[in-house]
Amino acid sequence: MKAAWFDSFGDANKVFQIGVQPKPAVGEGQVLIKLATSGVNPSDVKKRAGAFSNLLDDGLIIPHSDGAGIIEEVGQGINESRIGERVWIYQAQYGRRFGTSAEYIAIDSNRAILLPINTDFSIGACLGIPAMTAHRCVHADGDIEGQILLITGGAGRVGYYAIQWAVMAGAKVIATASNSSDQQLCLSLGATAVVNHNDNDWGQQVSEAINGEKVHRVIDVEFGANLPNILSCIATGGVIATYSSTQVRAPSIPFLDMMYKDLTLRMVIVYAMPEKAKMLATEDITRALEIGTLKHRVAHTLPLEEISEAHKLIESGKVKGCVCLLYTSPSPRDATLSRMPSSA
Repeated sequence: MKAAWFDSFGDANKVFQIGVQPKPAVGEGQVLIKLATSGVNPSDVKKRAGAFSNLLDDGLIIPHSDGAGIIEEVGQGINESRIGERVWIYQAQYGRRFGTSAEYIAIDSNRAILLPINTDFSIGACLGIPAMTAHRCVHADGDIEGQILLITGGAGRVGYYAIQWAVMAGAKVIATASNSSDQQLCLSLGATAVVNHNDNDWGQQVSEAINGEKVHRVIDVEFGANLPNILSCIATGGVIATYSSTQVRAPSIPFLDMMYKDLTLRMVIVYAMPEKAKMLATEDITRALEIGTLKHRVAHTLPLEEISEAHKLIESGKVKGCVCLLYTSPSPRDATLSRMPSSA
């Protein structure tokens, strides 16, 4: 099968190889998927650059955790009725060497989620890390109906979905964004106000936007850099759910300030989510896709041969939407096999 891989760390242009790798055999409890797309996330870029020094200990890596395609074969213990299903997948390259930057992948059946017929494969490649991370951040700490949520980086890959999940759950959303077009995007998703996180006093602006009130929850994209402003606008007993701290990689925490506010700090990463939380997220995603209530932002689609460029786009930090690799479209036979999923 055609695939892209790396067997050393470094610059994308230097380490990526494109060629032929063995087609994987489907194991017990697994499905074999003919991939149509592969999503590229910041975690994929970090792995390729060498963030995890032992990643290559067992050999080459076919990267990327997210993708979408059609099930062609099932392993022992999996009902053959799954053959022909359109699916999106997640956690494809977590704790294993072979991800979605290839024509085929064999993966545990429970990581292959029905992709409704009304949803493009490119969107399917955006759901694993961005949409599931956002879902966990919004829903991990109880009901949010009637609460005020602050979502920093609202136009980013995770923030974009977080605004929508929060609005669907009945929360009032205040977002941050760095320019007028991104601010308008956040408003179009349901945010009631947007402030510019490039301003030094944006936390004060958040409080002003809600008439001096404080926010109950924060979904945050840059924990270390944003914490001072968050503390200026979060309510006593509030929750901060954060999934990244790129600018300040080893942030210090003002312990007493946070303790006297009785704050809860939650770190979120898809791979460590409890299985029940993953199931709830995939169920809500499927339901939202079926009825068309979830919007998506695919910024770039590129062929597999341009995987280095895809990584550079993510590495630049300037791309707000999803970046995915697009493979050969499924054949007419595949389309015939595809079925509408049952209601979630």
